[in-house]
Amino acid sequence: MADPIEVNYTPDGDDWTVAVKGRGQTLTGKAPGLIAARDRADQLVEKLAPEEPHRTVVHLLEGDAVEFTTAYLTARLAKSEPSAPLEVPPPAAQEAAKETPAEKTPAPRAGVPPQQTQQQPQQQAPAQQAATETPADETPPKADEAAKSSS
Repeated sequence: MADPIEVNYTPDGDDWTVAVKGRGQTLTGKAPGLIAARDRADQLVEKLAPEEPHRTVVHLLEGDAVEFTTAYLTARLAKSEPSAPLEVPPPAAQEAAKETPAEKTPAPRAGVPPQQTQQQPQQQAPAQQAATETPADETPPKADEAAKSSS
């Protein structure tokens, strides 16, 4: 395995200085911002070892790889200011756009019968209701006739 190539980044005001060491050589460069400095480092590594397709490169921020990784990812993931302000709909429009869970119906799946949605309880017809409700002190007529014939 070949020796790793070290790239050391040093802040220089708003710019960055990049020093690439390896294969007995040192190449340096400058760039505005850490992301541009990382791109510049890739160019210098290519000049340093053009014949090697798989190079091991260690990026260091003032000698520390973890510090470089943290600073680089922070720079890459930092959100830039939007060019135009975002438009936020008024609260009434937001409420109207919301769906309640009862209004949502799942899409039917192939081979599975659709489930019934919530239904209102069925009410009995008045005749059925009268037939099923009997006052406690009344006995059904058939039971009354059976009691008379057995005495």
